[in-house]
Amino acid sequence: MRVMRWLLCGLAIVVGLVAFSWRDTFEPDSLSGARVLLTGASTGIGEQMAYHYARFGAQLVLTARREAELQKVAQRCLKLGAKKAVYYAADMASPPESEKLAHFALQNLGGLDYVVLNHIGWTPFRMWDGDVDHARWLMQVNFISSVAIASAALPDLAKSKGSLIVISSLAGRIAMPFTSIYSATKFALEGFFASLRNELVMQKKDVSITMCVLGLIDTESALNKTKGIVNQEAAPASEAALAIVKGGATRAMEVFYPWTTQLICGVRDWFPAQRDWILRDSYNYTTN
Repeated sequence: MRVMRWLLCGLAIVVGLVAFSWRDTFEPDSLSGARVLLTGASTGIGEQMAYHYARFGAQLVLTARREAELQKVAQRCLKLGAKKAVYYAADMASPPESEKLAHFALQNLGGLDYVVLNHIGWTPFRMWDGDVDHARWLMQVNFISSVAIASAALPDLAKSKGSLIVISSLAGRIAMPFTSIYSATKFALEGFFASLRNELVMQKKDVSITMCVLGLIDTESALNKTKGIVNQEAAPASEAALAIVKGGATRAMEVFYPWTTQLICGVRDWFPAQRDWILRDSYNYTTN
């Protein structure tokens, strides 16, 4: 009985914290004219974030690998109300591209208020098969390039008292099946930017860092990978994108979407064996 009371008390605290953190203090006018560098902007959550920033009147530099798709997104952003929307096609597997991108954004916007690190490299949704070469490539795309972009942009963000917004995942807080290397890159992002946040405070540099922890989102890529494997309903990409934009604008330390991700993270260490059993049970997997 005593254990049950403590469990209920803990759950009540977590739910209370979730409710408190979801207060909407966002002011749309704060993004009017804001200078935003957004990576991974050609599709999915990145594309939806671009449209939200455009509606709020931001100035945008968009980047992804596919130039034709980027051009379409930039054109739509202008129609939706963006004060400026230009694009830079870049492959983050190439180390020099990260610094070039940051310089391009500074030249075109005259400074930066927000840097949104949303890009990811393709990775199969399957059990670890020993492909170390792919692991090296994905770490460069998902992690090293983000560190390089942030490092190049930090001096200007310090001048503008700007914000870094880092798109992470529930897989960056809890190790999940079928995502070993993807999960490793997200854990790396979480570790680096959490450490950097503390260092910036210690150096009295007013740059906020918002970590965004996302669950399964209904992007075409995610749905194609997890179809028939994951027993979970996907959350809408447009709503996830809006939550990220608002969280960055209000300088939140963390954004969780959907809200259940915060609950899961809050109780992840209470019952580790039961947690992992629940995780495994949410997958359709049979041995041959």
